[in-house]
Amino acid sequence: MKCGYMGKMLRINLNTRQIEIEELTEDIARKYIGGSGLGARILFKETSVDTYPLGPENILIFMTGPLTGTRAFSSDRFEVITKSPLTGIYAEADCGGHWGEKLKKSGYDGIIVLGKADRPLYIWIDDGQVRLKDASHLWGKDTFEVDEIIKKETTDTTNVISIGQSGEKLVRIAAIITDGKHGRVAGRCGVGAVMGSKNLKAIAVTGSAKIEVAYPDKLLGLTREITPQMKSGTMALNNFGTSNGLLYCENVGDLPIKNWRQGKWEKGAEKITGQAMAETILIKNYRCGRCTIGCGRVIKVVKGPYQGTEIGGPEYETLGMLGSNCLIDNLPAIAKANELCNRYGLDTISTGGVISFAMEAYERGLIDKKDTGGIELKWGNASALIEMVHQIGRRRGFGELLGKGVKRAAEEIGGNAKEFAIHVKGLEFPAHDPRAKFSVALGYATSNRGACHLQAFTSDFEDGASLPDLGYPETLDRFATKGKAEFVAKMQNLMSMFDSLKCCKFVLFGGVTVEPLVKYLNLVTGWDVNVSEFLRTGERIFNLKRLYNVRCGISRKDDTLPSRILTHRRGGGTNHLPALNIMLNDYYKYRKWDEFGIPTEEKLKELGLDEF
Repeated sequence: MKCGYMGKMLRINLNTRQIEIEELTEDIARKYIGGSGLGARILFKETSVDTYPLGPENILIFMTGPLTGTRAFSSDRFEVITKSPLTGIYAEADCGGHWGEKLKKSGYDGIIVLGKADRPLYIWIDDGQVRLKDASHLWGKDTFEVDEIIKKETTDTTNVISIGQSGEKLVRIAAIITDGKHGRVAGRCGVGAVMGSKNLKAIAVTGSAKIEVAYPDKLLGLTREITPQMKSGTMALNNFGTSNGLLYCENVGDLPIKNWRQGKWEKGAEKITGQAMAETILIKNYRCGRCTIGCGRVIKVVKGPYQGTEIGGPEYETLGMLGSNCLIDNLPAIAKANELCNRYGLDTISTGGVISFAMEAYERGLIDKKDTGGIELKWGNASALIEMVHQIGRRRGFGELLGKGVKRAAEEIGGNAKEFAIHVKGLEFPAHDPRAKFSVALGYATSNRGACHLQAFTSDFEDGASLPDLGYPETLDRFATKGKAEFVAKMQNLMSMFDSLKCCKFVLFGGVTVEPLVKYLNLVTGWDVNVSEFLRTGERIFNLKRLYNVRCGISRKDDTLPSRILTHRRGGGTNHLPALNIMLNDYYKYRKWDEFGIPTEEKLKELGLDEF
């Protein structure tokens, strides 16, 4: 096996308690890299259209990549891959923190979890030694408590991923949390519910194995060469976090407001920016492993009803979905809701999406206080937001319905609720409006996990940033339609590589673009991959995920956006509507998919996907 990999995968059957070690061969590694690429291959082979996401037959995969644990920037990441209980299709959730490096140094590139334990367990991996330990005393506890208890039971060098009460109760928007109170999150698609369905409370890892690198001196040299640009290019992220541009997003119509309905909210937005956080509740920065950026926030609310200890602060997506989309401008309240989501193990994006949806349903009279247990789900009601997070996390009251996601909630509420249920393929929108940047519209519609800004990551490249070594030396016109299909497809291929190498996408702003990323891969592994092969590998991975979804029944009918996004001009910073069908036609043609969005036999052969 080449450098950059441990060459071993861990397979754990919780039903039989059988533990096996499988070889990871170099030919498979080079073809699918790691992370979501290798995870998608395993998921395709070991699940089917009949696999019930919350049944023991579903598998849960935790993958590192060849860059994980090396000197490459921001590379201590891991990916969770499974079949989603929220959408019923392909699911992946990316996570930072420090757990990925510890898993790899324990001797494994990834873990495949099968079956269901007969009682709550947690997995303890110590320098390659695997133990299944009783977790009955952890069941019912939140992720912050679990992190502390397991570290006391194992070692202080242990890193833990765990689910909270929402994962235990199979809430379909449940997440997996690491780094305790700092709350790094594998958030999307309900991966925490799959973990809970297996009676798996946590996975604790530590290790001291050396990760072999082909050219360590050259790797260090490349990192040092890029460091000045990395620091200067990501300074705003360091100073004010991911919400540094929140007010700008409001100005250009990118920020979600009032369940994606309202055009302007400037005074409210000013109160929840990264700058406002820095002036009021910020204590210090938080850094994931191998990170020089430090976009993470550590905050402390020192007065008022939400005062508490130092915890991880809300990111842009959280501020948008729990804040502006609910018309809540109370920063300490949003910070408290974020803390509760991390404790319960909830995706803040989906949680904000379903609560803002419920607020509109309440406003329109489709639900009332009899449905909500007396809670006045009015716009801007911070106490209602907090209480609803509790209900969703505990799967009780009206929160039981909202925990099913906005698509199912709209179906059960009935009336015209579907008209303002904002999702793609069952996954709630993240906090970027497709009407503000048309590549985002196409990216949401064609993302393999449902509405996602990260699977294409085009937003900033229509608004200030450029990517010359991908063929885009200048920023694109955000309201243009022509050329967006090729742009989105190329970016999806590149992001598939980021998600497989396991490297933070923010490094793009610090100079780690296509060519430096290829250099990183080659210096770590000793391979001779060129840019063409690199991007073709990303294309292979993206197409494989699409094939998985096609098998689940996904086609052009699903590559769409809610009617509100396609027909309602919200005004403010954007008064445009994306011409989705035109871009979609161009996209399928560029991808060599047929008119229904299915990869052609010619394309599959070209990508070496004949076996699928």
